[in-house]
Amino acid sequence: MKLHLRQDGPYVLDLPEGTPFRLNGEERRLERAKLALCRCGHSRNKPFCDGTHKEVGFQAEGGEIQVEP
Repeated sequence: MKLHLRQDGPYVLDLPEGTPFRLNGEERRLERAKLALCRCGHSRNKPFCDGTHKEVGFQAEGGEIQVEP
């Protein structure tokens, strides 16, 4: 599995649409094929990214973390 660190943007996991996950004990499903998590701290929908990083001028290096099972 890879965790993408988008340049000046969120943490992103590429997962199939509909993938089940839990948030604070509540079961949910991904509405899109990616799970984007806020890295700038300004999202109005934390822990998810809502694009606010563009408005606030967030800057951070990009990259990826590879997780081996």
